[in-house]
Parts: sequence; structure tokens; C-alpha cells
Amino acid sequence: MVAVIDTNCLLASIPPQSNHYWLYLAFKEERFEWLIGNEIMTEYEEKIGSKYSEKTANYILSILSVAPNVIFDEPYFKWNLIEQDPDDNKFADLTISGNADYLVTNDKHFNHLKIIDFPKINIVTIDEFKNIILGI
Repeated sequence: MVAVIDTNCLLASIPPQSNHYWLYLAFKEERFEWLIGNEIMTEYEEKIGSKYSEKTANYILSILSVAPNVIFDEPYFKWNLIEQDPDDNKFADLTISGNADYLVTNDKHFNHLKIIDFPKINIVTIDEFKNIILGI
């Protein structure tokens, strides 16, 4: 199973005391493949650095850079499907180009993608993704 993880979900999964730390554990156990592109890595670095620290950002990016269950891809077409927050388009574009099974996000800007027929993107919240990972 291949997933694109929105930054808000990554940030929520970093602290071990977080309810969403399971995402890191599932990744570590290779229960899914994490699809990432350059624009997303840049955003991860920026947001982790500002919320936690530059050291934390470097540590997490180094893990993502070498993990066997990370797939790197670059979208060559910009669909511009998210008008409310165009910066979020990089996640939708990568999901499409990388043929990901899921885009995991808690961002409501993605909700309108649930109703479009083409291109089809499976948008799930982090809690819904947990149920998918656990087979619930």
C-alpha cells in the first residue's frame, strides 16, 4: 500500500506521546510505502524545523531519505485541483502521478477531491488510515 502523507499528519506523528505516533511505528514496521517528492520534502523540512527544531527536521528527513519503504517521485503535470490552498496541490499531484493508494490528511481543503470522478484520489484522515493499516 502506497500513501502520500500530508505535513499536518507527519507533524502530529512525531512526538512519542502523541495519539498519532502509531503512524511512525507503522512506517518503521514497513506496513506501508511512503511516497515523497522534492517539494514535499522541502515543506516537511520547513514545517518540522519551525514546529520542533532544525535538528529534528534533519533527523526525520535523513530517515525518510534512506528508508526502504520510501518511494521518491516527481509529478510532471500540475492538476491545480485545490483552489482554496494552492500550496496543497503538490500532495494531490504526487498522489496522482505516483499512483498512490491514499492521500492521508486532516486538512479540509482536500475534501472536495472526494467527490470528483477524475482524477480519482482516495483522501483519508490519519484516523481512517490507522483503521486501514490495522485492517479494521
